[in-house]
Amino acid sequence: MAPKHHPTPLSGGDRKALSKELGRARAMTTILIEQSAEARAKGEALIRQADKLLCESWNERMWADGGPIDPSPTVDQAINAAYAWLEIECSRCKTRRDVDLAALRHPPTTFVHDLASRLRCSKCTNAGRRPSVNLLQLASRSRQAVTET
Repeated sequence: MAPKHHPTPLSGGDRKALSKELGRARAMTTILIEQSAEARAKGEALIRQADKLLCESWNERMWADGGPIDPSPTVDQAINAAYAWLEIECSRCKTRRDVDLAALRHPPTTFVHDLASRLRCSKCTNAGRRPSVNLLQLASRSRQAVTET
């Protein structure tokens, strides 16, 4: 976009006033850009905090009530809240494992409780069975990473 052209006034006083107003407008744009960046950072922090509270609430309801609780956070909300792992348990062999939500091939707007019908136990699948899994909780890191350290 071409810069806006302001016709130069003929009188000296008007030229000074125009250059002064243009300087003020340019200074104001930098101030407004900084305020916009600050407000955006605060907003993103509030959204992250809200997503974290939603994930913690869902974890508590899962612990108290069991079963895939609806409504649940979406995959992108869980990842934004730093809960990138989903702990699952096979309904047949009771093997527990962690699923990386970022590695799933599902849309990020998929609800976590909808994943219960889509995930399968890899151990039982190799044995020729396809039992469903039970969702346990969202976690900030994998249990394998905790046991290795």
